[in-house]
Amino acid sequence: MAHRRPDPAQSCNFVARDNCCKLAVLRKKFVESELEAAKRWSHKWGFLKTPLEELTEDEKKENTKPKMQLPEHLQIRPVTPVEKYIKVIPSPPVPKTTQGFIGWRSAVPGLELEHGFEIQSCKGTFFKDLKWPYEPSD
Repeated sequence: MAHRRPDPAQSCNFVARDNCCKLAVLRKKFVESELEAAKRWSHKWGFLKTPLEELTEDEKKENTKPKMQLPEHLQIRPVTPVEKYIKVIPSPPVPKTTQGFIGWRSAVPGLELEHGFEIQSCKGTFFKDLKWPYEPSD
């Protein structure tokens, strides 16, 4: 048997041809929009290519203006060292047991981590009802 050629009208799939045409049009539009965006980029974002020195030239010129002298009550005072207000006493030696860690700094009377303080209650009558002292006792 001889090999017959199919009829061109029967072998043509119009849906497939239509999809190929649509994809070709979409690709063409996509490429055109990319090219147009590339042309517009320098107009919209070209300032990003400007060197930093060129952008800061104006600021350097403005810094040459003389500074105004502030009144004395508005001037910032020099910083005082923290050591003037906070005195740190060296800690006692580290305990050898884990149980010794509990309150090991507060047990030394010279460190005085807890000073006498008064516990404030919102009702105010809690300590009076129990007749407890306001300051902690040893």
